[in-house]
Amino acid sequence: RPTFRPQIYSGLARSETTGRLLQEHEHFSEDTVENSPKQSANSELLQRLEDLEQRISQIEDTLHLQTLPRPSSEVVSAEEPVPEEKESLEYRIGFYWFAKAGIVTLAVGIALFLTFPYQGLPPFVPSLIGFVLAAGLILAARLLKDSFALMSRYFFGSGMALLYFATLRLHFFTNEPLLDSRVPFALLLSAVTLFNLVLSLRRMSIYLSAMSLTMGYMTALIAASPYAFFAAITALSAWALWLKLGQGWNGLLLYAIFAGYCTHFLWAINNPILGNTFQLVTTPAEHAAFILVYAIIFSLGNLVRKPEQQESGFAIVLSILNCMMGYGLFLFTTALTFGSTFARSNLFAATLFIALAIVFWRREKSKYSTFIYAITGYVALSAAIIAEFKVPDVFIWLSWQSIVVVSTAIMFRSRFIVVANFTFYFLLLIAYLAIAGTVNTISLNFGVIALLSARIMNAQQHRLEIKTELMRYSYLAAAFCIFPYALYNTVPTGYVPFSWMGVALFYYIMHRVLSSQRYQLMALMTVLLTVVYVILIGVVQLEATYRIISFLALGIVLLTVSILFARRRLNAKTENK
Repeated sequence: RPTFRPQIYSGLARSETTGRLLQEHEHFSEDTVENSPKQSANSELLQRLEDLEQRISQIEDTLHLQTLPRPSSEVVSAEEPVPEEKESLEYRIGFYWFAKAGIVTLAVGIALFLTFPYQGLPPFVPSLIGFVLAAGLILAARLLKDSFALMSRYFFGSGMALLYFATLRLHFFTNEPLLDSRVPFALLLSAVTLFNLVLSLRRMSIYLSAMSLTMGYMTALIAASPYAFFAAITALSAWALWLKLGQGWNGLLLYAIFAGYCTHFLWAINNPILGNTFQLVTTPAEHAAFILVYAIIFSLGNLVRKPEQQESGFAIVLSILNCMMGYGLFLFTTALTFGSTFARSNLFAATLFIALAIVFWRREKSKYSTFIYAITGYVALSAAIIAEFKVPDVFIWLSWQSIVVVSTAIMFRSRFIVVANFTFYFLLLIAYLAIAGTVNTISLNFGVIALLSARIMNAQQHRLEIKTELMRYSYLAAAFCIFPYALYNTVPTGYVPFSWMGVALFYYIMHRVLSSQRYQLMALMTVLLTVVYVILIGVVQLEATYRIISFLALGIVLLTVSILFARRRLNAKTENK
């Protein structure tokens, strides 16, 4: 009686033996040309292979065994489309996208259904219908949780949105609201929002949490008390921060930053969404301080992270968005509403942002967040200076601010702050020349600032992570141009050459004290500039007395410089001998 073992043996024997013999045949056939004596052996091998297959076929016929199918030698091209992929794409469109579109369309249709006035019906009926439908959607989501997970999530979100919208229907979208008083309605809406926030957390869904936060910001705008509004925005910001730290939902915190500041902006312009007249809200005056509170909360999203975590792109984007929107909103509100206290408010904001920059640096040696918060603080300080002082005195204080910026840049070891400070200094100089109208002694202040900045950077260059030669040369070049130009416009014409020679003497003293060749070069170039002025301009413009004195003094200076260089060369030759 035939058994299963002969069938296995016959199939395996046929497939393995045949495959091995075919490989040997192919190997032998490739060497046929080079090994012609082996052709007879190959023919014998093929004959034995045919005999073996005939005997195996006879055995299978005798035992009534089923012949195993031979593996196909055809190779399917990878470029040919696979039917399963087509079915998968159709399945994704038909199930996923149609399910999303269908559920969202259904929810929007129900919401529009609830907005009808329904004359003749009690005011609570539309909201009651909405509550029942919301409960049905949430129940359907629980029932479909295991079998249709995607539809369950969308049913759940639609139910949460419909629950909130049905609560809104108690006060809005009708001429006869069931809850006419704003306070109980806001409390009920807050309870619904809190319920949705808890449900979102239980479902562990970032999308539902973002939707619940949106409901929270809308509820805050409906609040009657300003302090209730501030408390709600603060609580929602803290909630988003907690979810980011606990669940790692970075995108949710970014959304909370954008939505939170936008919500406060809507409140500051009297909330035109609710039909109010567009105007700036000036009371209470403390509302600008809450903007800084939001900024502190959102900054903790980067500060309260594990020390081993690197400063990622998300951290940079978070810091930029927080500083731009936070201080931008603060500047907008204080500039348009707090005229007398604008300078003090921005000075406080500058202190806060610079303090945050110091904390970032002390905690994790942050490069980007430290730079972003520090620059925001300097901008706030500049705004305070501009508000407090008038032109042209404001340029004095703004230029001396750059010394503070350079000092903090060295403390933070930030190349970005160094470059940004020089850019600010250069733009400030251009603004002074354009706005001041006349050049006076204030312009000398820019030269002093340039020399001090270059000196500080040179003395503390070991604390910076970059080579600062380019920045130092830029400051020295600015000083070299500013001093002659300022003296030319402020000093009487007859004293211009003498003032320039005084500047050259100052550079030479700096060269001797600091042993810096740069100051020696600046001294020589200033002397040459004086020579050009005396020869080309002084001959025509100077009076006879000043012209004679200028030529005599300049000749003495040139001879003195020549003698000094000659003595230095002689001393160098003596030392070499």
